[in-house]
Amino acid sequence: MKKTTLTPRTKINSEGKIFYSESAQAWNILKFKKELFSEFPQLKEKRSKFSYKLTYYRNSEELEKEIGVLAKKRNQVMPVLLFLYKED
Repeated sequence: MKKTTLTPRTKINSEGKIFYSESAQAWNILKFKKELFSEFPQLKEKRSKFSYKLTYYRNSEELEKEIGVLAKKRNQVMPVLLFLYKED
C-alpha cells in the first residue's frame, strides 16, 4: 500500500482535547478543531483510509539529529508537532 503525505497550506496552531473511550477503555479519541480540516481537506474524504506515524524522542539531541536528516531530504514534508498536556 502506497502512503501519500498530507501537506497543509499554511501554518497550523491549534489546541484540542483527548477523550477517554468507555467502550475501548482507552484514551484513544483525539478531537481536532475545524482549522485542521481546512488545512488538510483530504481528511474530509470519508471513504479514504488514513494512517499516521508517531515518533517520540527522549532527548533534544535525538530530535536535533532527526531534524538534520529531514533537512537533507528536500522533498520531505515538515512533521506535525504534537504536545501532550495533563490538565487540572
